[in-house]
Amino acid sequence: METNNFILLVLGMGLVSFIPRWVPLFFLSKRQLPSLLIEWLELIPVAILSALLVPALVTTGTPRVFNPFSIEMMVAVPTFIFAWYTKSLGGTLVVGMLLYWGAGMIM
Repeated sequence: METNNFILLVLGMGLVSFIPRWVPLFFLSKRQLPSLLIEWLELIPVAILSALLVPALVTTGTPRVFNPFSIEMMVAVPTFIFAWYTKSLGGTLVVGMLLYWGAGMIM
């Protein structure tokens, strides 16, 4: 691929990624949103994270088979509890990694 085409491709991808984020911020930043909408928007990250994590935690293999007692699930429960009480992203990451490493050494 030529350098010019590559630069245009990267700039185009950046623009396509930037515009959908910028437009709502630009038009809604000076307006007061209804409290119901704000509460609903606050739930979106939790819903997305749940949709990504739950299938990986409770299913294994190909085809996917329900397995609620996988190593990942056994590590996730205490990690979630730690995250809930401490609200520390760095601490949760370290605890989760240590638990996963320890579970791998045991099993």
